[in-house]
Amino acid sequence: MLEMGSAGGDNAVDIIYEVNTDDFEAKVIEASMHTPVIVDFWAPWCGPCKQLMPVLEKLVQAAKGDVILAKVNLDDNPQLAQALRVQSVPTVFAFYGGRPVDAFQGMQPESAIKAFVDKLVQAARANKPEAIDIPETLKSAAEALAAKDLQTAQAMYMQVLQQDENNAAAYAGLIRTFIAAGVFDQAQSMIENAPEDMAKSADLEAAKTALEMAKNASTVDIASLENAAEKNPKDHQALIDLAEGQFAVGQKEEAIDTLLKSIEMDRKWSEEAARKTLLKFFEALGHSDPLTIDGRKKLSSILFS
Repeated sequence: MLEMGSAGGDNAVDIIYEVNTDDFEAKVIEASMHTPVIVDFWAPWCGPCKQLMPVLEKLVQAAKGDVILAKVNLDDNPQLAQALRVQSVPTVFAFYGGRPVDAFQGMQPESAIKAFVDKLVQAARANKPEAIDIPETLKSAAEALAAKDLQTAQAMYMQVLQQDENNAAAYAGLIRTFIAAGVFDQAQSMIENAPEDMAKSADLEAAKTALEMAKNASTVDIASLENAAEKNPKDHQALIDLAEGQFAVGQKEEAIDTLLKSIEMDRKWSEEAARKTLLKFFEALGHSDPLTIDGRKKLSSILFS
C-alpha cells in the first residue's frame, strides 16, 4: 500500500520545538545534517530571552523550513549548557552539518538577527538539489501513473509538491495514485482536506470524478454489458453503457475506443451523449494522461473529417 509523505516542512510545529538533554543528539545534531538548526538557550527569569525568542520564531517561520529553531531551557538542562560552555542567556548557536557554525550572546538588533538567520538560509538553499522542471516532471508522473508504476508516479508528484506546495496538478495526481492503488479512503481524505486554494481547482474536481467512477467498479457486470453491445452493435446506449463499465473496471483505452465507435457512427445521437461521456473520461484521467492526449486526437479526427 502506498503511504503519503509530507508535502513540505514549513509547519511551525515541525520547525520550532523544545529540546532537552535526551533528544539533543537527534533533534539538533542529526537534524542539522540536512537543515541548519538554531539553538536558543533561554531561561524563564531572563528578560532579554523573552524579547529575543519572538524575533527568532518570526524569522524562522519566514524561512519556510530552510532553518529550524530548537529551544533549550537552561534551568532544566544544565548539562547541555555546560557541554556547550553557555555562561549566560540568551545564547544562540547555529548548527549545520552536525557541528556549530556560528553563535551570538545577548539580545541583538533585529537586523543583526535577521542577517544571522539569512546566512544559514542561504547556506541551506545553496546545498539543495537543483530545482526540478515541474511541467516535465508532471508529464513523466502522468506517464508513470498510466503505466501503473504507482511508486514512481507518487515520488514524482511529491517532488513537485516539495518544490511548489500549492501545485494543484501534483496534489490531484497524488490522489490518483491512491485511486489506482484502490486506497479510496486515503484518496477521499486528501480530497476532503485539500488546501483551500486547491479545493475548487479543475485538477481536484477531475480527481473527484475519477474517485467516483472508481468506486462504481464493484457494481459493474462487464460480461453482460459486452454481450448487450455485441447483440446490438449499432445501439448507442449499449455502447455507452459498455464504455462506462470498461472504464470503471480499468479498461480505459477500450472504453475510449468504444465511445469513439459510437461517435463515428452518429456523433449527434441523444444530444452528443457519447462525446459528453468521453469528455468525462478525459477529465477523470487527467489532461496530461497519454490516453487523454491520444483520445483527443482521435476525437478531433472524427469530428473534423
